[in-house]
Amino acid sequence: MTGQEVPAFDAVLFDCDGVLVDSETITCSALRDMLAASGWSMTLAECMDYFVGKTVRSETAAIEAHTGMVLTDAWMAAFYAERDRRLVARMALVDGALALVQQAHALCQGRVAVCSGADRNKLTLMLDQLGLTSYFGDRVFSGHELPRSKPFPDVYLAGANALGVEPSRCLVIEDSPVGVAAGVAAGATVWGYVGLRPQDLRAAGAAAQWDSLATIAEVFARRQRPV
Repeated sequence: MTGQEVPAFDAVLFDCDGVLVDSETITCSALRDMLAASGWSMTLAECMDYFVGKTVRSETAAIEAHTGMVLTDAWMAAFYAERDRRLVARMALVDGALALVQQAHALCQGRVAVCSGADRNKLTLMLDQLGLTSYFGDRVFSGHELPRSKPFPDVYLAGANALGVEPSRCLVIEDSPVGVAAGVAAGATVWGYVGLRPQDLRAAGAAAQWDSLATIAEVFARRQRPV
């Protein structure tokens, strides 16, 4: 297949948790512990299956039904504090994430963005501590600050608009079915990363998937610089 038949992407839109930062296990362990203390017991795997890719508040009805409590701002603040404490102590870059971001930044002339369902404080904490802020600058978008979070396309549409690129010319890299659905709904091409959580993201609409960010970088480079 020639380069003319498979045009290069103009921008790359990254999910954050589970793609750039190995943080989902940490976040869900804090959430699981707090939910258990409030009356909803589940394993870490069950918690991740249920919550990864979603905001906690989007599941208010389920949380209140399982715990019998009202999901208050105070409870959410306590969760965020415990989550952030654990993140500072344990979070790390996903293997190959820095190299992929650097490559995408170079090959797309700086047109890269983070488009996440996480809250702004969490994104700032993770990107600053792990040395990614300089690559994205103010091109960091939180689903908490938009009318709808994932699986709706709002956060990816916001990222593409800020970069001045049509969504159809964007590559989205995601690790959850909810996030894949958001990227597809935005009209972007979605590639799945399944190195941390093996699953079939193609069933959710991903055009392809790999278990290595280094492999994604190789495929991306070939697409941007076809031989």
